[in-house]
Amino acid sequence: MHGERICGIETEYGVIEVGQPYANAIELSSAIVEAVSELDDVTGGHGVIPWDFHGESPLQDARGFSIDRGMAHPSQLTDNPDELAPSGDESVLLQQLSASDVEALKRPRALNTVIANGARVYVDHAHPEYSSPEFSSAYQAVLYDRAGDALMKRAMEFLHRQGRDIVIYKNNVDGKGASYGAHENFLVSRKVDFSTIIKYMTPFFATRFIMCGTGRVGRGQKSEGIGFQISQRADYIENDVGLETTFDRPFINTRDEPHADESLYRRLHVITGDANQFDMSIFLKIGVTSLLLGFLEKSTSLQELDACFIDDPVEAVHVFSRDPSLQVRVVMTNGRQMSALEIQKHYYRVLCDFYSHHRQMDEDVQHILSWWKKILDMLSGDSFDAAPYVEWVAKYQLLLSMKERDGLSWDSDRLKAFDVQWHDLRSSHSIVEKLDAKGKVYRFFPYEEVEKALMNPPETTRAFLRGVLIRRYGQYVKSVGWNSLVVELPEKEKYLRIPLMYPDRATRALIGKIMEDSTSITDFIRRLIGNTTTENESE
Repeated sequence: MHGERICGIETEYGVIEVGQPYANAIELSSAIVEAVSELDDVTGGHGVIPWDFHGESPLQDARGFSIDRGMAHPSQLTDNPDELAPSGDESVLLQQLSASDVEALKRPRALNTVIANGARVYVDHAHPEYSSPEFSSAYQAVLYDRAGDALMKRAMEFLHRQGRDIVIYKNNVDGKGASYGAHENFLVSRKVDFSTIIKYMTPFFATRFIMCGTGRVGRGQKSEGIGFQISQRADYIENDVGLETTFDRPFINTRDEPHADESLYRRLHVITGDANQFDMSIFLKIGVTSLLLGFLEKSTSLQELDACFIDDPVEAVHVFSRDPSLQVRVVMTNGRQMSALEIQKHYYRVLCDFYSHHRQMDEDVQHILSWWKKILDMLSGDSFDAAPYVEWVAKYQLLLSMKERDGLSWDSDRLKAFDVQWHDLRSSHSIVEKLDAKGKVYRFFPYEEVEKALMNPPETTRAFLRGVLIRRYGQYVKSVGWNSLVVELPEKEKYLRIPLMYPDRATRALIGKIMEDSTSITDFIRRLIGNTTTENESE
């Protein structure tokens, strides 16, 4: 058994402009994406690479039906390049703009672009979004998620030189009712029945945040309640299952849009997670979820997880999130009561037993299981021991110290301000960077490795072809999507669509030498087609 799985992370960032309290978030987000397109070392010097919406189907539901476009909420129509898709919380922003203003935002502003590491950067629901390139391990998840943060810092610096003081936050709430996502995507075998995913992933997602929550001051969607909680997204989970992502948010999103061969794969689109700055939180969020999916794909003893079924998972996630002591228990379907920590420990025991019985278990699986156990053990004792690893613990420790030292209450404006500043990505303001500089944040990778990931794609997925083509022949790349890309062949005076339906192909191992030996885009395509033909003949 190995720990590889094709995954990706989509992060919507919060954004403001200093001194401009009424600045429109869509315009600010557009300015950020446009700034990204001006960063030559990030784009390969080719400016805007348009997004290709070919093959996208956001209204297809994994339960076996498709929503009619006329019946869909506007926020769900994300496959139309000519229309902005407001979120359920923020659709009012579009109403504040005239038709001419909206049109001005679309052209020639860079609402969409693709960069040389294979990531997509665009305006999504009035937020700048970084959709990471596809990666294949939990370690790569850390690198390419943090690369998005590095990119946002670069964009802020660029805009500052242009005279604009735009600030970007890596958080999930604005404290006034709006929530924006840090979504994860996992490629899963189509052989796994979707009902099985719903059944066994729901209690996992209802408790996973004890390892990867970011922490939040305030309770309730509009922070109407007082106190600290572990997860920023918990209060916005309102349903078990559904297609929605910006309202009535579910544990299990049913969008059936695999961005791959749909006869073989489905894509599990996870919308329950927090946006993280700590390496370990990112690592476990992706790594443990991947192992659980591997278990669902291969195990014949799924009933070993039946003890984890929660009677009311939506209520449970709210209760669990508001208990940093990790002691509160909820009623299970079998009548017993369990805490979030106990449920996660049960998942760990079952998965550890399953993977330990496979002699080919690789180092990635061993590392994920080992760190999972270490973190759960830390949280079981003095949870502050986990502060260098788990983000909500580090934030809670500092907030609690400030609260007790200065005699503050949880509704103190000072604590609320600290909470917001935690997510500020400006180096001059970032609390996480200050902790990092003091050695109080455990890092898998130094910042230099993150910068390298910003410039270069993962070598083990199809993102390699996307990124390297943009850097080397970007002037001939006319549009890019997840499933394919379109290039111009100037010598032949035509365009060619290159299908990319298999995310584990077009890797460095398969096409690296072809790219290195090519002398032009046309020569590369000729070599690529010739190599593909040879491979097919050999089969």
